[in-house]
Amino acid sequence: MPMANDHHATSADARPSPLSPRAVLQSLAAGADRAMRITHTEHLPPRNGRHADWPGRIRPEVIDAIRAAGIDRPWEHQARTAEHALRGESVVIATGTASGKSLAYLTPVLSALLDGSEAPNGRGATALYLAPTKALAADQRRAVGELAAPLGTAVRPAVYDGDTPVEEREWVRQYANLVLTNPDMLHRGILPAHPRWSSFLRSLRYVVVDECHVYRGVFGSHVAQVLRRLRRVCARYGSAPVFLLASATAAEPGEAAARLTGLPVAEVTEDASPRGELVFALWEPPLTEMRGERGAPVRRTATAETADLLTDLAVRGVRTVAFVRSRRGAELISVIARERLAEADRSLAGRVAAYRGGYLPEERRALEQALHSGDLLGLSATTALELGIDVSGLDAVLLAGWPGTRASLWQQAGRAGRAGQGALAVLVARDDPLDTYLVHHPDAIFRRPVESTVLDPDNPYVLAPHLCAAAAEIPLTEEDFALFGPAVPELMPQMERRGLLRRRGTGWYWTRRERAADLADIRGRGGRPVQVVEAGTGRLLGTVDAAAAHTTVHDGAVHLHQGRTYVVRRLDLDDAVALVDEAAPPWTTMARDTTAISVLETDAEVPWGEARLCFGSVEVTNQVVSYLRRKLVTGEVLGESKLDLPPRTLRTRAVWWTVTEEQLDAARVGPEVLPGALHAAEHASIGMLPLFATCDRWDIGGVSVPLHPDTLLPTVFVYDGHPGGAGFAERAFRTARDWLTSTRQAIAACECDSGCPSCIQSPKCGNGNDPLHKRGAVRLLTELLRQAPPGPGPRPRTDPPAPVP
Repeated sequence: MPMANDHHATSADARPSPLSPRAVLQSLAAGADRAMRITHTEHLPPRNGRHADWPGRIRPEVIDAIRAAGIDRPWEHQARTAEHALRGESVVIATGTASGKSLAYLTPVLSALLDGSEAPNGRGATALYLAPTKALAADQRRAVGELAAPLGTAVRPAVYDGDTPVEEREWVRQYANLVLTNPDMLHRGILPAHPRWSSFLRSLRYVVVDECHVYRGVFGSHVAQVLRRLRRVCARYGSAPVFLLASATAAEPGEAAARLTGLPVAEVTEDASPRGELVFALWEPPLTEMRGERGAPVRRTATAETADLLTDLAVRGVRTVAFVRSRRGAELISVIARERLAEADRSLAGRVAAYRGGYLPEERRALEQALHSGDLLGLSATTALELGIDVSGLDAVLLAGWPGTRASLWQQAGRAGRAGQGALAVLVARDDPLDTYLVHHPDAIFRRPVESTVLDPDNPYVLAPHLCAAAAEIPLTEEDFALFGPAVPELMPQMERRGLLRRRGTGWYWTRRERAADLADIRGRGGRPVQVVEAGTGRLLGTVDAAAAHTTVHDGAVHLHQGRTYVVRRLDLDDAVALVDEAAPPWTTMARDTTAISVLETDAEVPWGEARLCFGSVEVTNQVVSYLRRKLVTGEVLGESKLDLPPRTLRTRAVWWTVTEEQLDAARVGPEVLPGALHAAEHASIGMLPLFATCDRWDIGGVSVPLHPDTLLPTVFVYDGHPGGAGFAERAFRTARDWLTSTRQAIAACECDSGCPSCIQSPKCGNGNDPLHKRGAVRLLTELLRQAPPGPGPRPRTDPPAPVP
């Protein structure tokens, strides 16, 4: 279970690992062709554990229950975390995967609940557990139930989320003393109905925030404001809960946790748990004989390569999870692996499955149970599993493409290894500038620290709707301003003028008929999810986020669900429904779009000689215009079909740079080369930014224009793909010299002649990767960087006008 200290293994893990991680890797690399795909192997040595004693104030019954679970003594980091909690200090524990973080925060929580159960009157102490996914909350409920079983009815855990039946919800409100939920339910369900939760909130002692490194960017900024609203409502009922946060290894976790909660937070970062050897291989798929857009050489896809590796590992009995970036990729790897396993051993085909967001609750639970029981040998999963359930104790982990951050890389790789045994992790590179760069520059992975968590609770696009929600919960007063941040005093008059809040006496009130909580879309999904419905039967297959619907369930799109293939008959945006028919086309689909951008306000401008580096607010207009049909596995383009979908508008933050005619002359970039050089530099810079900001290329977008109407110069824009910005473009602005230097190096070092997906072609280009000019991009970036000032850029002013929620 999640809090196990590696003292014992579950029954599913009891069998010995069939091979050592080095032997497993050697078997995967058998043959000259396979061996050449490994560009680097890193060996992380085993580590001994260091024990401590539980703090004296932990109830002896709780310690006995922990011992009954097979854990005699805590690791040092667990004891230190519990000590902070018992002193009433908020604390974040940021240690490796499977290091026992759950036990570190659950021990003081269970002790407090046991104390509270003896209160002569009233409910006694309560605790709230927040997870980023429903699956993680459900899994933690199972684990808490097992650990706390000897404590009887003193601990009454219950899940409260969108899957909780209506008839159970009243029991949870009245009787549960450990409620497990997610920020979405806290935002939309609990806080707006706080009078019905008054007994629970009045006794709230601890708030656990699990996997808190996930709360970054716009999502993290929203959750930060939800937590401030929680603190405010608790204060209304006379409680001031202590926050206990758990994170994957991250830089400055205490500072990030303080930004998230608005409170001082101690940090525990030294991992005292034991660890077996980890063998970590970087794997580059081979070039194929295929030619892609503009005749560029094409590597075998990371999807096909990962499916082969997953198949090989399953045949060897190696228990494996393959982490995949996209839902479609997770499904496709599962389909390919099962087909190939059926050819080798039909009994194995049913022991590999896919796991992703968008499944129905009963489907998720069945897969989670099969994984826990050991019935599944292989799973192809999105990060819904990384953050979903306890999957420590695997033999191997495959990563189909760079996961976006080093923190995610180590979080996923850490899922392999059980009871101190060795483990194998393999990063399979996509045909992408960053992946190609990383597998040939291993120091960028293994010799650099993990990233800091970036979030900005003062972003007015985030803050404004939460002020409305807070006013609907309890009228706002000036005493609340300090809680919600320094931007509040300037924001309140604007919100009054727009009729969002009304001032009466000393308070501000929400007076509209609609629910104020509905103004804040905390995950940035862009509206209600689109339901995927089988046209012939009316059966609901699952859901797709509104923001992704235009690109994933447009008319003609191929949609994969639990190994079955469907084709979208019609996307109805008004009713948020995609009607699909089961089919088996020998292709996948990929949407194409066009993007235009305009500058709203320039907040900072730095001269780079004659060039200019800028940061500010922009408006981006995007429209999906067509889709490509590509062959399965090879990716060969079979054709393109037009689409008629409405444009979408986004106000966000961007970094951009301009060059002059004189610089173009110096770089030998004439009018016939300029569009392709700018376009290539834009693509490559987007691909490299995740090395410098806590994002991946799908969090950001870009536009390049030979003559932009707002700058009147050749301009390249890179922008945050979230309303109001997410801090990524600002990070690019501050690290621009290093960021663009790495971009130039990545293009110049690529072995292709005129550009390929490993350097300047983009998988999401709306223009079919045309025009692109590799050598022109190198010359242009060389000239741009020639006069770049050393060191980080200045911190820009970040106070765009308040939006209308």
